[in-house]
This record gives sequence, C-alpha cells and structure tokens, in this order.
Amino acid sequence: MLAIILGPPGSGKGTQAAKLAEKKGLVHLSTGDILRNAVKNETELGLKAKSYMDAGDLVPDDLILGIIKERIESNNNVLFDGFPRTVPQAEGLDLMLAETGSGINVVLDLDVSDQEVINRLSGRYFCSSCQATYNYPNKLPKREGVCDKCGIALSKRKDDTEEVVKNRLNVYKELTQPLQDYYKKQGLLKTVNGEGNIEAVFNDLVSILDSIKTG
Repeated sequence: MLAIILGPPGSGKGTQAAKLAEKKGLVHLSTGDILRNAVKNETELGLKAKSYMDAGDLVPDDLILGIIKERIESNNNVLFDGFPRTVPQAEGLDLMLAETGSGINVVLDLDVSDQEVINRLSGRYFCSSCQATYNYPNKLPKREGVCDKCGIALSKRKDDTEEVVKNRLNVYKELTQPLQDYYKKQGLLKTVNGEGNIEAVFNDLVSILDSIKTG
C-alpha cells in the first residue's frame, strides 16, 4: 500500500496519518518531521531548508525528492504526509515508483476551510521534547502551558503565527491544490470532510483504505 494524505496546513494530516499508519501497518513518512529534525540537528539539509520553513514557503523539490528516494527504496508500505506538495513533486514521485514497478494506490484529501485552519494553527502549541501538540481551545493540556507527558513549558512554532499561516495558505492554494486535479485525473483522489471530530474523520479515512485493492 502506497498512500498519500493531502490537506491544508492545520487540517490534521499528521494526527490522522499517525493513526492510519498504526491501524494499517504503514510507515508514516512525514516530510515535515524529517525537515524539522534536520533543522534542529543543523544538518546540511536542515540549514538549506530553514530559511524556507521559517517564512512558510515550500522547500525546493530537489531537496525533498532526495530524502524521499532514500526512504522509499527500502519499503513499499508507506503513507506520505506532507509530500508531494506540488505537481512536479508528484511527477517525480511517479517516476521513482515506476522504476520499481509500483505506484500510488490512493490519495486522501482532507477538506478544511481557511478560517478553520487559521483558528487551529494560531492556537497551536507543542512540546519541544516529545513533540506532543495542543490546540486552544480544542485540545487543552491539563495544566495551562505545560505538556501533559513531559511537564515542561509548551512552545509555539515560528510558522504558526497568523501572518505566516495566511502565507502558508496562499502557498498551498497556488502550488498544492493543483495536486487535487492531478490525482483526480488518475482516479486516485478521495475527499473527506476534515472538520469533524478526530475519530469521525479517522473512521472515514479507514473505510476508504479498507476499500482499496492492492497488489
């Protein structure tokens, strides 16, 4: 199973992808996490990507495709989260998979409105130790401003300010939404309302994956 989950920033892709990967035995490949770790560790990739990420812009295709190729060479049960983000990236992925005689089985698209995205991200905080996320007012920690698991103060990502969130939405609309047309033409796109509660959205996504025939 090779699947992709799409949706604007703040749509819940990461949360749903992690749950789906565990449920279906897939490797959750989150380019966002990979890039953030690279930035934190000040790797060559991280240093190149940092300026783009801080501004809410997309990291160039050649950087992304390079790390994806390394990850998929050893596994064909993957759920891509945050990749591809552009049609050229999708085309590059298709070419890489074609070389191994495989291809994408399904593309899950979370539909969330602009205002809901702004509300979610401008109120989002995370734990710098365990990476747990919280959202005001929907997912509150037991103690205000403190991680439930680690007991340390929560932080806010630089790319979660309202100004940067709006820029990320504009970038998404200009470059990422055309992926919907790309995969729709291939008959792979399945759209799910992403504004329901986490379990309702998850159940819808699981139903779709259960219906996909592979191999």
